[in-house]
Order: sequence, then structure tokens, then C-alpha cells
Amino acid sequence: MNLTKTAYGTWSGGRFMHFGEMLEEDRYLECIRLAYESGVRTFVTADVYGQGKADAALAEALSSYERDTYCLVGTIGHDFYEGVRSGSSGYPRFTDPALRNPAEYRNFLRMACEKSLTSCQTDHFDLLMLHNPDELGYTQDDVWKAMAALKEEGLAERLGMAPGPANGFTLDLIHSFEEFGELIDWAMIILNPLEPWPGQFVLPAAKKHGVDLLTRVVDYGGLFHGDMKRGHEFKPGDHRAYRPAGWVEQGHDKMENMLPIIEKHGLSLLHFASIWNLSQEPVKCVVPTFIQEAGEEARLIEDKIREFGALPEVILSVAEVEEVRVTGDNTGCMSLKGASQRHESSERPDEWPMRSELMELAERYGLGAEW
Repeated sequence: MNLTKTAYGTWSGGRFMHFGEMLEEDRYLECIRLAYESGVRTFVTADVYGQGKADAALAEALSSYERDTYCLVGTIGHDFYEGVRSGSSGYPRFTDPALRNPAEYRNFLRMACEKSLTSCQTDHFDLLMLHNPDELGYTQDDVWKAMAALKEEGLAERLGMAPGPANGFTLDLIHSFEEFGELIDWAMIILNPLEPWPGQFVLPAAKKHGVDLLTRVVDYGGLFHGDMKRGHEFKPGDHRAYRPAGWVEQGHDKMENMLPIIEKHGLSLLHFASIWNLSQEPVKCVVPTFIQEAGEEARLIEDKIREFGALPEVILSVAEVEEVRVTGDNTGCMSLKGASQRHESSERPDEWPMRSELMELAERYGLGAEW
């Protein structure tokens, strides 16, 4: 089963990533079932979330549904088996030279895939994605030979890439399309009406190479759920607290300027954000983060899930898509991860020096010199 327009990620609900209130286990599982009952048929998980606990929770929640009635997306690549976590940088990637050499990539990926499948109580992923690769993960033939072997063995029907965890990696991702595009079916990027940059630059290259896009953060940190007001205060540890000061207020200002298009089509904020993404080729799937905000006035996370499941069949015109993009333009709002001229050496798994072939690629795609 290929991915559907709407997807649910196991990072929702605050149990494995800190967004809003952390749901109790029973409620967390019920939210996954509610997503299915509301019409969502694609579920995305990662072996590193809770070191297998998110995979197992998803399997438990979906255990009463036939496996061929939903699409299962798995992501692997963080080595929490032999690697040691490094604070906010997380676990090292499996390609870390301190852990193994390229000849050992295949054994690691097969082991990680099989363990994740066991936790998910299934024998295959409909899509298996390389999770937050480092520079070697983007550039080494041995990585994609190993991924291709998993597909040949029937452990995955499709292959893809899920860059992250922060924003950026644009040139690295496009370079991967050019080098390994025949093996890559899907890629995950950050994209929404308030965050068109830099994800917008991936779209033409993905279309050219036949790569479908799964877009995350479509809710823009919860703003498009409609219950995060101006002056919202985040609890310590909430991932959104690390965003630049004033982002909530600036987002509200921009959303108010988008209201004519939202109201013209009679859309809720979340439907509008999702449909803006899906109105652009080759975006084929959207996955918000479902958040239970604190406070008596906060919407129930269950209501947000039901709303998302009822996504209407609306497509915005090219002119409307562009008007929203210009209104929400966030160019230069952050230092991008991945290849950058800020670095002379690769000191972190999500930042590395710029390479000449990437600058040539940026020029060829007309992306400018901001990289």
C-alpha cells in the first residue's frame, strides 16, 4: 500500500517528543486508533523514538486492523544499539566512522530494520526511510546499496529519505536525488504556509526525479491547530521553546493576511495548511504533529485528529499557492542544517562543510548564494 494523503506520526501526543502535554499511554494508543477510524491510513514511526517503544505502541494500537488496510512507514538510521547519546544532538548515525566502516552498513541496516519490524509486529514496511542521515549518509554508495538490499529481500516495498531533525539539508537532498534517484521513492521535508523556505526549493528537483514528498510540520508547531494564542508560554523542554522569540505572534500576523483565501474555500486552519501543501507537485502526503496544549481552553487532541481525518477534496490554484507563499515567506529566518559555508569541518551529525558540487547544484537550480 502506498502512502495516502493524510498520515499520523508516532511523535504526536508528547510521549516520545516533547510537544505540549504528554498523554497517558491508554490515551496515546486511543489517538492512533482514532486516526484510523477517522480515515487516516498512513502511519509513520521511527525505531529511535523510545528505542523501539513507539514502534511497539503503534503495533498495539493497530493490532485489530488488517495489515493491508494501512500503510506503514518506518525510519531507521540512528545507532542507539552501540552508539552513545550526545545531549540534544541525539544518537550518532550508523555511518559514524567511530562505529563502523562502509562494509558494515548493510549488516546494521538489516539488523535495525528487522528489529523495528519485530516491534511493529509485521514482516515489511510499505516505505522504509533513512532517518536524519549525516554527510556520509547522503553521499555514500554503500548506504543505498544496503537500503536497496532490504527492498530486494522484501523487508520494504519502497525506499526514502527523512532529513532532519531541524530545517535545511536542501542541497544535500537534491544531490541525493541526482545520485541515487532511481532508488528513492519518497522524501520527507518540512513545508507549510508559514515555512515555505527552504523546502520549496526541493519540489522541482523531486518532480524531475520522480520522488514523491511527505511533508511534516504542516501545523507549524501547532499554530494551524487554532488553539495556540498570542503570548503562548511553553513549558521547559518543549521543542517549540527553541524557536526564535516572537514566532507565534508573527505567525498570527501572517495567517490573518491569508484569511481571504482560507474563507473563500471555507477551510479550517489545519485543512488550509494541508491543502496548500497538497496543491503543489509532487507533495502527496501531509503529516501534522498532534499536540495536547495545556490549559482549560485548549482543544482536545482528539478533536484535532477527527478534523484532520475529514480533509476535504480542495485544490488551490497556482495563483493562490503563490500568494500564500509570498505572504508566509520566511527566507533567512534561521541557520540551516546540512552543508553550510559556516563550517570548515564536520563536528556534528547534522552540520558539515559546503562542497563545491553542491554550490554548482545551487547555481544550476537557481537557488542563490544563501547556502
